[in-house]
Amino acid sequence: MDVDYRLAFEHAPIGLCVSRNRAIVDCNAQLCEMFGSSREVLVGQSFLVLYPSADEYERLGARMAPILNAKGHYADDRIMKRANGDVFWCHVSGRALNRQAPHQSGIWSFEDLSAQRPVKAELTAREREVAARLLEGMTSKEIGKALEISHRTVEIYRARLMRKYKASTTADLVHKLMAGTA
Repeated sequence: MDVDYRLAFEHAPIGLCVSRNRAIVDCNAQLCEMFGSSREVLVGQSFLVLYPSADEYERLGARMAPILNAKGHYADDRIMKRANGDVFWCHVSGRALNRQAPHQSGIWSFEDLSAQRPVKAELTAREREVAARLLEGMTSKEIGKALEISHRTVEIYRARLMRKYKASTTADLVHKLMAGTA
């Protein structure tokens, strides 16, 4: 039986794209729908258009490169941005086609988590990064190491998140982040 890989790519239940040097070479209809943009607009664009800020785009790209280089694949949950400016939680998973040059070319999937985890509070870029790692169960020291900041700085951001989400404990904060309640 012949398999039509283009048909599978186009109709996959999650957003898919092929990248070259962190730019979108091709994408499917689900990715376009998720980000609220057309294929014609997205193809050729930098992944930067999908991020809430240029700072997050740069920091995450730098953080992903050594992991892609070592493992060949990368995955995390992060806040992304739709074309209309709305932000949402998204599970992103990808594979580098050349581990020695991890951003040279890759295959990426995007799964919209907004139904399970809505974003309610206005968060800064760093608060979003700390929140994502808290949801992974990381400690302040682990988050600090991952983000290359001190664990005390992480604790400051965690305290800000706790105020914004009106959480009394870290466990309560994680629960509220998961539920999207502020």
